[in-house]
Amino acid sequence: IICTGLWNLFKMFNDHQVKTGKNWLVEVTNRHKLDISRYVSFTSDPAAGAISTFSGVTRNNFQGKKVLRLEYEAYIPMAIKKLEELCDQINEKWNVTKIAIAHRVGVVAITEPSVIIAVSSAHRKESLEAVAWCIDELKAVVPIWKKEIYEDGSEWKENAESRARLLAGQSE
Repeated sequence: IICTGLWNLFKMFNDHQVKTGKNWLVEVTNRHKLDISRYVSFTSDPAAGAISTFSGVTRNNFQGKKVLRLEYEAYIPMAIKKLEELCDQINEKWNVTKIAIAHRVGVVAITEPSVIIAVSSAHRKESLEAVAWCIDELKAVVPIWKKEIYEDGSEWKENAESRARLLAGQSE
């Protein structure tokens, strides 16, 4: 009971972190709902002709079960570090202008976003490819864990991307 209380106290004061770099912003938070306009605004730039986004939202069903909500937990300092690394890799792979990646922790209700990725570039191809790559990499390497809460119970979910990498012997 004491350990649980201390863990909950730790999480209460360690539930939000934002970091920015030369052309990116990463955030892991339990303090507010994610608003896509915030990240689109960050990635807006006079040199960008495209801003591509991905918004992963909580749906109300999974394999015939009624989903009530999702609950996320993360080791936030490591999650931020891994998100920074994703931004560095995007900058190496594509000619992009700006990058924003945000993920919620805690309870995420039906229809609310749990992850938002926004990438701007001079032309659409780079930002579209970067966003698609980023969500797959995020799910494979960032230490954020999802619990689905159903009407009849709950289940911690493993990301297919992470599992595939482990099976292939490519864990990082």
